[in-house]
Amino acid sequence: MRANPRIVCLGGGTGLAAVLRGLKLAGAEPTAIVTLTDDGGSSGRLRRDLGMPPPGDVRNCLVALADDESVLAEVFQHRFDRGDLEGHSLGNLVLAALTEVAGSFDAAVALSSHVLAISGSVLPATREKAVLVAEMEDGRVVAGETAVASERRAVRRLRLQPESPVAHPDAIKALLQADLIVLGPGSLFTSTIPPLLVPALAAAVRQSSARRIYVANLLQEPNETIGYDAATHIERLERHLGAGIVDTALVPVTRRVSAPGLIPVDFDRQALRAIGVDVVVARITKGHQHDPVRLGRALLTQARRPLPSR
Repeated sequence: MRANPRIVCLGGGTGLAAVLRGLKLAGAEPTAIVTLTDDGGSSGRLRRDLGMPPPGDVRNCLVALADDESVLAEVFQHRFDRGDLEGHSLGNLVLAALTEVAGSFDAAVALSSHVLAISGSVLPATREKAVLVAEMEDGRVVAGETAVASERRAVRRLRLQPESPVAHPDAIKALLQADLIVLGPGSLFTSTIPPLLVPALAAAVRQSSARRIYVANLLQEPNETIGYDAATHIERLERHLGAGIVDTALVPVTRRVSAPGLIPVDFDRQALRAIGVDVVVARITKGHQHDPVRLGRALLTQARRPLPSR
């Protein structure tokens, strides 16, 4: 095993940012492969107005991997609260400007990575404009990430439109060379699964010799995963991507959540093992959230374990 394992993390939202920050603090230089289906808030406005990829999740990843002493990283997260710019973060606007000046979103991300002196790399799952589409359990079809997240009916299956967007070539390369592939934590249907709906990325995850680890969510999510235990999360991943997509589940030391309105995910280790998943228990939480420092250390430990035989 290499002294500095190659770690690739897929997803979006605050969950992916927490993983990246933790790995950075643990001394790793991870690669983030980011979903680009966001159609709400500032990202959605820029996507509609400028025809560019939604920048919000990419911005969060860049900041998570940035030099902690960088004032620019803090400024990147500044969100305007009045006037025509209300709701926009400065980082989103910078990425929009760089996309126009440099000629591509790829170039904008690369320039921002350099300016922020990030540890690792951030890649969009695809360069194409992709819309998240969900078939609900009642047969209705819902289009758009925001609409899917707000639905109160269960999701039967997800797809992208177009159904087979071209994967970012560097993302495929990173997955095939990885020692550890990290899925989650994050909203299952709107953060974790979407980048894996890009066919070439799903194929690369399956072909990779890396350990594929799922970081279990701590709480059930309204409108998405009420009633789901950790094993159900993985079963839904397998429904979309095929059996055996996860080798290891990283779960917290059991601690019941007692705060009103918060429903904990059940980490039934026997149920996880019954679906063929190795279970690793670690202290990776602080209160009701994942602790980035503890989570980063735990993932780095897993990256240094011998690779699984398949």
